[in-house]
Amino acid sequence: MSDEEARGLAEYVVRRARPADLEGARALMLDTFYLVMGHGYVPEWHADVINMTDTYFRTPGQALFVAALGDEVVGTAALRAGGPKSPPNPQWLAERYDRPSTAQLCRTYVRAAHRRRGLARALVDLACGFVADSGTYDTLYLHTDPAIEGAEPFWRSLAKEIHDERGTGTDNAIIHFEIPLPPPGDHARN
Repeated sequence: MSDEEARGLAEYVVRRARPADLEGARALMLDTFYLVMGHGYVPEWHADVINMTDTYFRTPGQALFVAALGDEVVGTAALRAGGPKSPPNPQWLAERYDRPSTAQLCRTYVRAAHRRRGLARALVDLACGFVADSGTYDTLYLHTDPAIEGAEPFWRSLAKEIHDERGTGTDNAIIHFEIPLPPPGDHARN
């Protein structure tokens, strides 16, 4: 399935975002920053959320995916070129992913009322297919906050841990992962 095709999950559709999805995606992301993560909007971390058109529609190799229920965006996942930055991440980690062939999966959020229906996994599958088919990337990096309910077990079911910052003496309790990429054109993940 190409990233332009829609994938249905019961009454949901998971697909590449369209301009009409941006306000709903932005609202979901901001709600997640404030209500789930508790830190709110941070300009240094979240500039893509304010300027989604340039970030995800006008920048080659970057994309936004949505899960929709009718016209409502209930889930998101995004891909950006590049890996983690230092600070706040360890220098060795930033150096490991400081190459043009690294894509970063981010903004993988599903509204609470729509969780446990396979939406996050479907969004990640679509993003992985996009990366595999890009011809640009060979590595897919992500990080997660294990304090968010369900985040750590979800990512451990799909990805390989690279570094767990808990207990390292930093204030950054983040886990860093890589997701194995499917072969180009093969978007069916188990």
